[in-house]
Amino acid sequence: MKALILNSGIGSRMGDLTKDIPKCMLLLANGQTVISRQLHQLQMVRVTQVVVTTGFFHEQIKDHCLSLGLPIEILFVKNDRANETNYIYSIYLAKKHLNCDMIMLHGDLVFDTEVIKNQPMDSMVVSASADIPEKDFKAVLENGKIIKVGVDFFENAVSAQPIYKMQKEFWGKWLDNIVHFCENDKVNVYAEDALNITLTPYDIDDMLCCEIDTKKDLEEVNERLTGTHKIV
Repeated sequence: MKALILNSGIGSRMGDLTKDIPKCMLLLANGQTVISRQLHQLQMVRVTQVVVTTGFFHEQIKDHCLSLGLPIEILFVKNDRANETNYIYSIYLAKKHLNCDMIMLHGDLVFDTEVIKNQPMDSMVVSASADIPEKDFKAVLENGKIIKVGVDFFENAVSAQPIYKMQKEFWGKWLDNIVHFCENDKVNVYAEDALNITLTPYDIDDMLCCEIDTKKDLEEVNERLTGTHKIV
């Protein structure tokens, strides 16, 4: 199994914290960075190759990941159009590496290892007990399946985090549609806009799984990791 970590954004909502580094290299309270934690976790669930997409901070991300010395192959795919495209285009650029069973996640996610260890195939992470976010991803459920994912859906929706685990054939249908979108210049939308498969909701309840978009998110994650840490 391979993994795809999406990292092409600039992290402008983090202010000075991401002035000189990407969000994935933010330091956590336990001494890890967000992406070093992810890579260690992926190794633990026997992922053999990780494809990391970049845009801004390409060299920093590459140097940091390789400096970890992990016994796992890491490939880097740079999106030179990161300032004018969304991560759907980064996936398109990496498509030749993605013909396999796949874990796909965003590079600013901090989560418990159990989340990806126990996640079933052909599923997306959700939490029915969490508050419905105003601006972040929601998954729309119908007959026990996820039929849509996006930020603007509220009816029949639950809070969702962009961690997907998919079989090759299943993922391939979505990837084909992502390619179709990009080759028709639909490159400034979410990859979820091209979703053409139904997913199983994997409800993690109150396990840690948080996308770090703001300083408050980072503070809350560090409190979960240590119980005491605060940003100064």
